[in-house]
Amino acid sequence: MNCSSREEPKMSLKLRPLCDSFGAEVLDIDLSKPLDNETFSEIENAFDSTSLLLFRGQTLSEDDHVALSRRFGPLQAHVLKPYLSNTHPDLLVLSNIKDKGQAAGIGDAGQIWHSDTSYTETPCRCSLLLGREIPEPDGDRTFGDTIFRSACAAFDALPADRQAQLEKLTAPHSYIHYYKRKQAEGSARPDLTSEQVKEVPPVDHPVVMKHPITGRKAIYVNPGYTMKINELPESESQSLLAELFDYLNEPRFVYRHKWRPGDLIIWDNYATQHLAVGDYALPQRRLMHRTTVLLGEDARRRLTESRQRQAA
Repeated sequence: MNCSSREEPKMSLKLRPLCDSFGAEVLDIDLSKPLDNETFSEIENAFDSTSLLLFRGQTLSEDDHVALSRRFGPLQAHVLKPYLSNTHPDLLVLSNIKDKGQAAGIGDAGQIWHSDTSYTETPCRCSLLLGREIPEPDGDRTFGDTIFRSACAAFDALPADRQAQLEKLTAPHSYIHYYKRKQAEGSARPDLTSEQVKEVPPVDHPVVMKHPITGRKAIYVNPGYTMKINELPESESQSLLAELFDYLNEPRFVYRHKWRPGDLIIWDNYATQHLAVGDYALPQRRLMHRTTVLLGEDARRRLTESRQRQAA
């Protein structure tokens, strides 16, 4: 299926497109109430079709957030254990709020284009981010937006010969590379422990990733975690990456979300990339909770088989 075709799934959910190439708002649904299997199946189908779903006005408890996330697949705790919720270790806290001088969460998370956990052998299926406290807008200007882009629609729009060229390439992704760069830029993040470093060794991925569930293809390099192109000399590698990053930023592939308290967004980490806009500071408060959902067993197997075929 072409990611940019905007063929809406046939279902009873009320959907409102967020932009031309991907994403939809799901209307008139309260996720704090029990979802029967049929309704959840419709939500999951809509998610696989659109790559990103927005639910406004949600009043989810931490229990609700985690329970909903688990219906999409097994959860993965983030490597930065000090920033996990005290009550739910699968919930990552993203916040600039300080409690008795200590950071309540990661204050500068995601402020570079990336795809969550692309630095792992089997990247996560999706992330569910809930806005609990959002900086107050100044008139029409909002703060702490998140920008998303469709790497799937971007691949679909490439000429066939360019697609074929990119499909022959691979690239290493590294959380340590990203983390050290953040520190060099002045982040107050503490050094990673030796155990944390062992958890996130660099890993190679194809530059064009075939989605293990939908079969779509997406450009799978990002400024956050991708270090280079393995098959190219350094100068050519960096030139190609810069070209791809600029291309992905074309407005036709991009949706900018202006948060409201109670917004929940679910995005596909194989089909999209995102960037958190860090244009706010205390006393403006921002508190977000995120879960990270792994692929199910069948999808993990398909991903492994696809990788083996590409390496052959």
